[in-house]
Amino acid sequence: MKPIQMVDLVGQYARIKPEVDAAFERVIGSAAFINGPEVKAFEQELAAYLGARHVIGCANGTDALQIAMMALDLKPGDEVITPSFTFVATVEVVALLGIVPVFADVLPDSFNMDPEDVRRKITPRTKAIVPVHLFGQTADMDAIMAIAAEHDLFVIEDNCQAIGSDHRSAGGAVRKSGTIGHIGTTSFFPSKNLGCYGDGGALFTNDDALAKKLRRVCNHGSEVRYYHEVVGVNSRLDSLQAAVLRIKLRHLDAYAGARRAAAAHYDAAFAGVPGLTIPTRSAFSTHVFHQYTLRVADGRRDALRKHLEDRGIPAMIYYPVPCHLQNAYKSPRFAEGSLPVTERLVHEVLSLPMSTELDSEQLEHITGAVKAFFN
Repeated sequence: MKPIQMVDLVGQYARIKPEVDAAFERVIGSAAFINGPEVKAFEQELAAYLGARHVIGCANGTDALQIAMMALDLKPGDEVITPSFTFVATVEVVALLGIVPVFADVLPDSFNMDPEDVRRKITPRTKAIVPVHLFGQTADMDAIMAIAAEHDLFVIEDNCQAIGSDHRSAGGAVRKSGTIGHIGTTSFFPSKNLGCYGDGGALFTNDDALAKKLRRVCNHGSEVRYYHEVVGVNSRLDSLQAAVLRIKLRHLDAYAGARRAAAAHYDAAFAGVPGLTIPTRSAFSTHVFHQYTLRVADGRRDALRKHLEDRGIPAMIYYPVPCHLQNAYKSPRFAEGSLPVTERLVHEVLSLPMSTELDSEQLEHITGAVKAFFN
């Protein structure tokens, strides 16, 4: 049996090696490393895939969130509502801009933002909501967009873990995650479902004027070289990464299919195992399984993780400490106990290996080891 990894990027590369190697040679031969034809082509191809009017590449997913907030003219002292059960980047950029992060709890089944808690957290200073589409499926965007419209708020989708998933609105409209709010953001970190071979990110919008502002902020606040209209940043997706992403974009739906097949194998194996809760699929969202995340009851999560690691099976805890209890973001407003679902989940969640390259032998070994722990 091949060694099991959380994400097998080497195996994935082997399948597309001729395409990738040829693309790298093409870019290096052109010497168009920054804002070259590969970047423009990728932006157009991703926009077509998402059904978005505009895709703007940038240096990474964290930058994408910061650029979105700068383009929306959010100011120090404004409040932005975001989940605490997320990777820190979502909150980090809020604090860096002097904006106040306001933490909403999540739902225990989907792990995504609880719209009713969002509603409770709105104040006169609230300017935006940042739902995080965690682990591969969307938050309840119908409810979130309705709340935003009611209170005249912006919505920035953190789509770093759910690119390629579909959201079905109550009226039947189907849209790709990241294209529902005012701005969508994503990361192309190598382990993401659509990942490059370094850092990379992008923003999506259907608003022409907003797209222009986003591009300006990405480029030092400039539209014409050496003329700077606003304070901006230097955040660019380089051509080598864009070339890789163009290739992987063509395989993205197949990658999602492989992940769903692995998830189905896990589901079937774990059905009815006492003390385990398998991932819930939301009725309004397809799931692309950036992570396959179990809930482990009765305080046995850490013991299960050790049991798996002893058998050569990696397992990860996303996330062991919620943002509102991190030293950098502690506030009397969000003391321990203030987000009960989030604080319970961080002691229960465990993510199993999830990759496009998992084979049946590896899946049998993983599921057998998990079931053996509970027998």
